Order: sequence, then structure tokens, then C-alpha cells
Amino acid sequence: MSGPLEGIRVIEIGTLIAAPFAARMLAEFGAEVIKIEAPVDGDPIRKWRKLHEGTSLWWYLQSRNKKSISINLKSPQGIAIIKRLASKADVLIENLKPGALEKLGLGWDVLHALNPKLTMVRISGYGQTGPYKDRPGFGAIGEAMGGIRYTTGEPDGAPARVGVSLGDSLASLHAVMGALMSVLRVKTGQGLGQVVDVSLVESVFNLMESLVPEYDLLGHVRERSGGALPGIAPSNTYPTRDGAYVVIAGNSNPIFKRLMLAIGRADLAEDPNFAHNDGRVRQVALLDAAIAGWTSAQPIESVLATLEQAGVPAGRIYSVADIVADPHYQARDMILSAELPGGVKVKMPGIVPKLSETPGQVNWQGPALGAHTSEVLAELGLGDSEIQRLRDEGVIQ
Repeated sequence: MSGPLEGIRVIEIGTLIAAPFAARMLAEFGAEVIKIEAPVDGDPIRKWRKLHEGTSLWWYLQSRNKKSISINLKSPQGIAIIKRLASKADVLIENLKPGALEKLGLGWDVLHALNPKLTMVRISGYGQTGPYKDRPGFGAIGEAMGGIRYTTGEPDGAPARVGVSLGDSLASLHAVMGALMSVLRVKTGQGLGQVVDVSLVESVFNLMESLVPEYDLLGHVRERSGGALPGIAPSNTYPTRDGAYVVIAGNSNPIFKRLMLAIGRADLAEDPNFAHNDGRVRQVALLDAAIAGWTSAQPIESVLATLEQAGVPAGRIYSVADIVADPHYQARDMILSAELPGGVKVKMPGIVPKLSETPGQVNWQGPALGAHTSEVLAELGLGDSEIQRLRDEGVIQ
């Protein structure tokens, strides 16, 4: 492994989305990530969504660059192995229910005593404290209680969800930030390891902009607005003649003028009532109707070409087919070619962000269950006979 996180060892005790996605990002930039999986079935994501020859394609992506070791955490010997791993690790990431690791004898007090420099990243529905901490929490619940579901959807419809696991992924991003801040503190000698407490609900809530002060000071409750951006105008989704949709953001003062001139509405461009955002918001329906009237009269490519020439931010709404075929995605190495077991080639997403000197890389796809168990245990100093004994006793797979 190489990259800016080379030399950082991460232990992942997590399943499905939040903790594994966070660990994946660290692995893509050079961290050695050792993923702990239960024997027999492993991480449930191995069977989630679309499968190829019995294994989830999501698994191959979510666990790339990770080492899989299969350990029975119901065994005292298995717990002893986790302690030995944690004693040599920089970060442990988990997304079990609060208190679960403590019941296993792997709580913060225990691990911090073993390794004072260890950072423990704990992802849960509601956080490690508070009256809701023991409630089960999934990303969908985080989206609901974090405020984003209430504001998503058509004004006259039910709250909608985004088509991906947004709450989990937002928690993953916060987990990575917290882990890196804590590791930096340790590596620069400013202090010891600490707990990074990440809540799914709070990770979503952190994105909700001025929602709270608008409510507290003005009594305003932000409602669902379809494809529009409330309080910022014009910014919406508009239909085109060929059945496609285009998102147009003409919401800064100079961009608004350029947009109006591009659609042949010089009268609106020069109207002093629309010189600033607050004036445009007051008559957003008029502006949206003018823009939609223009976009719906021509095909999407013509709309995009005109707006690009005018310097107006605009983009068609992409399906996955559009993404894979797009030359910009390809030029940015955002569509990579991967090889699955048996030599099957498949396209996978590239790595974000792009670092100029130490870019992330993909070294292998999600491994078979327990593929690295012997290797990792041997690095801990266990001999072949001891590893075989643990295997025979069902401690490892």
C-alpha cells in the first residue's frame, strides 16, 4: 500500500454502509484496513443489491483495498485477537449499537489502556450519549430525523428519499474527517487518542444550512420545494422538448442577467426588481415560467450549448448510463476498470478527492471472506500450528 495514509493501520468492526464506507476511503489513500467479519456469512453487504455469481457488486467496491479476517467475536480467543490488533492500530472504526463493544470487553476504557494512541471512531444512529442512544438507527432514520427528508419531495406530496443511502454516507464522511483530525493530533505529539462520536442524525443535520436560525428568529419552517432551491432564485429543474430535464442555477446577480439575455428576456435582465436575490425570490414563479417556456421549446443539447456559451451553470440530470458514457468522467479517471474473480471485467467508480502528489489508488477489489486471516495473524506473531488450532476450534475462518 502507498499513499498519504501509508503506515496508518485501521481496524474495521462494522457492517453494511457507514463504518465500511469510511474505512474504504481510508484504504484508498494508503491506510492498511483490516476488516473484521463474522465467520460463515461475513458482512451482510456481500449479499445486498445486485449480485454477480453470488456476491454483491457493491461488496467489491465497498471493500476494495481491505484485508478481510474472519473471527468469532463470541469466543474469548477471538476477543484476544482483536485486542492484539487494536494494540498495534492507529484507528478502530465501528458502527455497532452503543454498548455492544463494551459487552464484548472491547470498550474504550479497555482499548485506550492497551493503546493510548488509538483513535476510536464510533458511528451510531443517535450518538453514544443522550436519551435516544440505545435506539436502533439506520441511515434512513438519520435522514428523517436530521431534517432532510422533510424538505425533500414535491410541495403537495409525501416526503421523499434520495435513491442512495445518504444518511450512512454522510456519517462516513464525518467519520473520516474525525479520524484524520484525531490521528493528526496524535502524530504531531499534541495528545493521545480519543473517541470520535459520529451520529447518523447529526451528520445529516449538519448539512441543513440556515434551517434552525430561520425557524428560531423568523418562525419559518422550510418545506418541500420539488426541484427548486427555496430562497435562492432562479435555481430549479426545467423540462426540455425531448423529454430530458436540465438544472439551471442562475442565482447570482451577474449570472441572472446572462441567463435572461440568453433566453431572450432582456426585459427581465434589466428590471430593477430582479437586480438582487430577494427581489427575484418574491417573483420566482414568474421567472421559473419564463425559463421553462424557453427550455421546453428546444432539445436538451441546444439548451446546454446556449447556456454554456452564456456562462450560466447548467447540467442535464444524468442516469448511470449518462455518467459512464461521459467524456469528462472518463478524463478524470472516475470510471475505472476492475477485475472480479474469474477474470470478469467490470467498471467501478474512481477515487475522490484527487491529490496531485499522493493520489488514491485501487490495489484489489473486495476480498473473499477471511482471505487475509492467516496473513494478519502471522504478522501478530502467531505460528502456523497456532493458526491452524484456532481454525479447528472455530475461532477464525
